[in-house]
Amino acid sequence: MSTPTRTAPFQGRRMSDVVNELTEEVRELYTADEVPWVIGYSGGKDSTAVLQLVWLALKDLPAEQRNKPVHVISTDTLVENPVVAAWVSRSLETMGKAAQEQQLPIEPHRLTPKVEDTFWVNLIGRGYPAPRPKFRWCTERMKIRPSNTFIRKVVRRHGEAILVLGIRKAESQARARAMAKHEKGRVRDRLSPNGNLPNSLVYSPIEDWTNDEVWMFLMQQSNPWGHKNKDLLTMYQGASSDSECPLVVDDTTPSCGDSRFGCWTCTLVDQDKSMAAMVNNDREKKWMEPLLKLRDELDDVSKEKETRDFRRMDGRVQLFNDRVIPGPYTQAAREKWLRKLLEAQAIVRKKAPEDMSNIELITMEELHEIRRLWIFKKHEVEDSLPRIYEEATGEVFPGKPLDEQLVIRAGEIEILREICDGDEIHFTMVRELLAVEREYRTKTRRSGLFEALQKVIEKGFYKDEQDATEFAKRRREALQGNIQQEAKTEPQALPLDEKTNDDAPA
Repeated sequence: MSTPTRTAPFQGRRMSDVVNELTEEVRELYTADEVPWVIGYSGGKDSTAVLQLVWLALKDLPAEQRNKPVHVISTDTLVENPVVAAWVSRSLETMGKAAQEQQLPIEPHRLTPKVEDTFWVNLIGRGYPAPRPKFRWCTERMKIRPSNTFIRKVVRRHGEAILVLGIRKAESQARARAMAKHEKGRVRDRLSPNGNLPNSLVYSPIEDWTNDEVWMFLMQQSNPWGHKNKDLLTMYQGASSDSECPLVVDDTTPSCGDSRFGCWTCTLVDQDKSMAAMVNNDREKKWMEPLLKLRDELDDVSKEKETRDFRRMDGRVQLFNDRVIPGPYTQAAREKWLRKLLEAQAIVRKKAPEDMSNIELITMEELHEIRRLWIFKKHEVEDSLPRIYEEATGEVFPGKPLDEQLVIRAGEIEILREICDGDEIHFTMVRELLAVEREYRTKTRRSGLFEALQKVIEKGFYKDEQDATEFAKRRREALQGNIQQEAKTEPQALPLDEKTNDDAPA
């Protein structure tokens, strides 16, 4: 039988022949060295197909040759499409049990971002605006860091790692070009260098498969760890998506919100087509409607004027031409997003199926971190999070009481507001000054107090946004004037043909 071309592995051949050839290739690569494998698994069709091939290959190896680990990593951003996230979670659990029963060295891992890197901690806690193509702060924190951190640990422990990915040339022209480029640098058959992670190689066994060939394989080959592939097909049929969100190890991977299963909060695309299709195509998934509504509100740029501060995080006013570049979300906007999120979570828990009734749109750990950021970083010392939580959920916030010295009581806040007589900038400045003073009061050394107070005063220096804009324009003009003046007074170099007396030949 002729060897299949890489561009058409199934052309004129039976599925069983192609699978047998690939599993043999997997076994050869696996037994060729002691380098551990890391498989990127999203729960979608491509990563499922790759994992099945590896599973089938290892199952046919003698037990004594299964001598190195195969790590299966799945990155959960904590804002994944809930249906897909539940599917992946159940699959990983089933996978771990099946691997132990079948004595395979396959170890599943669910990776999540650090609490300080999560979507809601950055958006609601720090006030980062919803991600945009030119400010895509989410991918690095939520996807790249967790997977790369795990891979680097494997590399440090073993010196090298092989990444097994379900990437295919048929996904897009950009993907095909990138894979063709990496093929030229292959160090041995089918292993490409990874430009983003040193000492790691990439193996992509189904790189030449088409969508139809992937589904043909999944429908004809039963899932070896017991998770039904027909259920996976049903999930895909309920959405307009035809692709999954792959393991992300660099920032060149496109957003997954448009035609892929990805984050339900994604504002890098016009709309979440996959979730919208699920809601429209399946009555049992109507419970996700509050998520779509909240996502669309996050994506509404027409309200940025009222939701974002005119100052940057550090209090500076930055201009683009004569227009102020908006800064982080205001306190009112962040409190609004938190309330809407908690209300959506309460509605979803009531309407979702029984197996998803405890769904968490935001974790308690994230809520504690947001509370900390509001009080100790933004000096919003009225400590409004527990109140918002109780009003939105009807439950008491399970957080520990804070040091009373660092929190201003509600009555005192209202008195301060009355004194400031509606001047929000003056109110926030005085509140922050009080918070800084109280914070330093608890310290044994008060070094740095005056510098901290000065920063607060500079941030509250303006009467209003118009005053801040005019000040920024005057400052820009002054800086430009200084640059021009320095250019005029700078000593001019003499032309090469004009020699001074000192340069004259003897």
